[in-house]
Amino acid sequence: MSHTRLERDGPLAVLTLDRPERHNAFDDALVAELTGRFEALAADRGVRCLVLTGAGRSFSAGADLAWMRRAADHGFEENVEDARRLERMLRTLDELPMPTVAMVDGAAIGGGVGLVCACDLAVASDRAFFQLSEVRLGLLPAVIAPFVVRAMGERAARRYMLTAERIGAEEARRLGLVHEVVEAGALERRVRALVAEILAGGPEAQAEVKRLLRTIRRLDGSLLAEATARAIAERRASAEGREGIAAFLEKRRPAWRGEA
Repeated sequence: MSHTRLERDGPLAVLTLDRPERHNAFDDALVAELTGRFEALAADRGVRCLVLTGAGRSFSAGADLAWMRRAADHGFEENVEDARRLERMLRTLDELPMPTVAMVDGAAIGGGVGLVCACDLAVASDRAFFQLSEVRLGLLPAVIAPFVVRAMGERAARRYMLTAERIGAEEARRLGLVHEVVEAGALERRVRALVAEILAGGPEAQAEVKRLLRTIRRLDGSLLAEATARAIAERRASAEGREGIAAFLEKRRPAWRGEA
């Protein structure tokens, strides 16, 4: 039984976590299903943008309690493998070649926060809230931590990982967990407007931007300088780069945008 729903609207894919009765909480089956979905999207050249959202009242409540109960009975190596599968799922989302947008309504807790932080953009409704609740269960947000710290910074992460306080939508925006907050009734409309902005960009260039940002995290000094110089040189020489510059000078739409 599938617990996700994938819908296509031209170059836009909308992936919905579809366990509303469980507040879209993860279990091992959902982690595997999401990984498969993300891997298939990575290989689909027709997808230019992914919107990730949740069905019902929550975006995602993180780990399913029944899954955690089973994990408590697992041995150490089984738990390591579970964690590796979760990390692979988040990393696959993070490294998708197309831009990704988290559309967050309701609760995003634990691993749900990790999903939001692994997306490139995040827009929340004014009734959304976020919580890194693991310490209240005697656990810690280990696998999601690199994604969360990258989004909100270590100083803020220290507070909210240690206190497990709820983070309201506006505070989440201030911290960098989300980029925008809108009224619940305007959430889908605002995300669609952002998707339109994304689709105006060159798809190869957008994939290269994401690769460039990973390079910046990994390198520094002369190695980084050389990598960035080569990246722009390759882009200027690429067919998409030449087409984009020509379209701008000729005051027309670039080929990737189709006819006006």
